[in-house]
Amino acid sequence: MAEAVPMLEAVGVSLRFGGVRALTDVSFQVRQGEIFSIIGPNGAGKTSMVNCISGRYRPTEGQIRFEGQDITRLRTSRRAAIGIGRTFQNLALFGHMTVLDNIMVGRHHLLHRGFLPGMLWWVGGAAREEIAHRREVEEIIDFLEIQHVRKAVAGTLPYGLRKRVELARAVALKPKLILLDEPMAGMNLEEKEDMARFILDLNEEWGMTVLMIEHDMGVVMDISNRVMVLDFGRRIAAGTPDQVLADEHVRRAYLGESDEAVPEAQEAVPT
Repeated sequence: MAEAVPMLEAVGVSLRFGGVRALTDVSFQVRQGEIFSIIGPNGAGKTSMVNCISGRYRPTEGQIRFEGQDITRLRTSRRAAIGIGRTFQNLALFGHMTVLDNIMVGRHHLLHRGFLPGMLWWVGGAAREEIAHRREVEEIIDFLEIQHVRKAVAGTLPYGLRKRVELARAVALKPKLILLDEPMAGMNLEEKEDMARFILDLNEEWGMTVLMIEHDMGVVMDISNRVMVLDFGRRIAAGTPDQVLADEHVRRAYLGESDEAVPEAQEAVPT
């Protein structure tokens, strides 16, 4: 039986900014239905990799494939349309808009009524379409337990709630693959536990494949199916959480257990 096409595949991805190498020959696969985490020290290239996947950056070399399709040169908006959503390391909410309106923005690419039908609000069917989208948004609000702030201005909310609202907006895209860039950064223990539960439920109950960057190693090892480690823009390890924790290159990168230089990246064969 032929092996299933991975949902996401990076093949020999390199990214340079002038003379600075952010990524060097990084290859990996994300299988449908898994939680795949990317970890590494600060400056390792994790967000650069996610930016290449989402379309914010275009790799200098290599390919990004989604469900077998080469999307390396695809516009960011088209990537959202085919099922790739993301959150950002730094919050990217519209601070002057309500929580509900911020989440509705995530539904924009799913609207089918154009400008002229929108002007004919009731006759053109735009009203029915918006009601259907609001119903979907309310389901997301209930799921993420933010009913009590649905009409609040996003910029006035505590940090932990704003992170949850940003996740809600990404979920509103109805993505097949959701990219989470440090979803628990700056959160207290209780907020992290809630976020971890939401991520697991998105994966198991909502059927979303998850690619996550996260510094909290406890969370990563608890909820990830597989983990890839980057260091200085190179892949130094990949595998199950237990395999990664046992890898000597990972211990060097994180714990400084050896003064020896970290060797060149492993051969770029997707795990």
